Amino acid sequence: MPSDMSSRPPEPTSSGLTALAEGTAIAWSAMKENKIRSVLTVLGVAVGVSVVVAIGALMTGLRESVLEAFEGAGPNNFVVMRFDFTAITLSDGNSRPPWWGKPEITPDEARRLNELPTVDQALYDLGQLDVDIVFEDRRVDNVFAGGTSSGWAAYQPGEFIVGRDFTPAEVRENRAVTVLSSGLAEELFGQRDPMGRTVRIVSRNRLVPFTVIGVFEPEENIFSGAIQNWAVFPWTAATRRLGRSTFSAQIQVVPEDTVSLQRAQDDVIQAIRGMRGLGPRDENDFGLVSSAQIIDTFNQVTAVFFLVILLLASAGLLVGGVGVIGIMLISVTERTREIGIRKAVGATRREILWQFLVEASFLTALGAGVGLLIGWGLAGIVARLSPLPASIPLWSVGAALGMAALTGMLFGLLPAYRASRLEPVAALRFE
Repeated sequence: MPSDMSSRPPEPTSSGLTALAEGTAIAWSAMKENKIRSVLTVLGVAVGVSVVVAIGALMTGLRESVLEAFEGAGPNNFVVMRFDFTAITLSDGNSRPPWWGKPEITPDEARRLNELPTVDQALYDLGQLDVDIVFEDRRVDNVFAGGTSSGWAAYQPGEFIVGRDFTPAEVRENRAVTVLSSGLAEELFGQRDPMGRTVRIVSRNRLVPFTVIGVFEPEENIFSGAIQNWAVFPWTAATRRLGRSTFSAQIQVVPEDTVSLQRAQDDVIQAIRGMRGLGPRDENDFGLVSSAQIIDTFNQVTAVFFLVILLLASAGLLVGGVGVIGIMLISVTERTREIGIRKAVGATRREILWQFLVEASFLTALGAGVGLLIGWGLAGIVARLSPLPASIPLWSVGAALGMAALTGMLFGLLPAYRASRLEPVAALRFE
């Protein structure tokens, strides 16, 4: 028998499909004879594959939910801020923050932007506030609140189920009125009618009465599920009555429906630069952040996060790969005499190598199939119990199967090579 397996021509009576079928049948027979260690090996591969698939489903669902939320709030809407937070880079800690020295956004700038023909709404907003709200003996702490202009509902998908928004006159006159979310209204008032009732707002050691004039039901999305208790005040009441600062103020801009986002942004930039007296060579001392920029930033962050999770999940496949090496080495040792008999009747090294590679790949493929089922089940549970529409993307299935196949080939190569190198005479004498 020639010692070089590449010098022997392939068997004329055996096709690649026949060899694959024979190798698969032998692999299945070997697994049935060693059920416990085969199950443990399959389980090790399945865990790694299921994690990859489940994480892919979660990331896909999260991205779809975020996109849906921003599209519901208006894909062309954008915000004028003191700086563009999507362009922030890490520093050594010695440099000043990006907003250092930049002027605050003013109510007059919002009023001037609201007069532009390409702008439907320009809402002056103080940013996130944190207050406690008390009604009789009920108290809700850490309520997400906002001080803004009237018309803020144009930037918030949903509808008023009771009452109304505060008017521009109420904003100018610093009226102590508020609109509550439906979840907060239910927690404070239960089944009672909230309209016209007085709640006390606790903010910075102040206890200020406000009258409820409306209840707003936000459109269901990923953010509405996370933040159910919130309240909105006129920005004038938030600054004068609650002592809130305009340091983080911003302008939420809603362009006209017939105007493109780029044109509206160009008009806003030109108007603010004119109001601030910036020359042609002066850089903008403010930032514009659109929904598209936020989505791009979100995609970059989640891509890095998924890469880290994918590397961690690969550790599960590594454990499964070690199990494949173990079970295949044991299989080679136990079947040494069988290998000798096959070689004695004419089997080549290539055929022996192929047999054990098929067996290793069969183990990992079976583990991958089980992992896909587990991942599909986890995605279904998440989709049912949470607002995330978790669904398995094709790329995660391809990545999981590819990683499993690679694991089987790499970790099965050593045992297969060892089996192919056995000498027939020595193998026949093995006990």
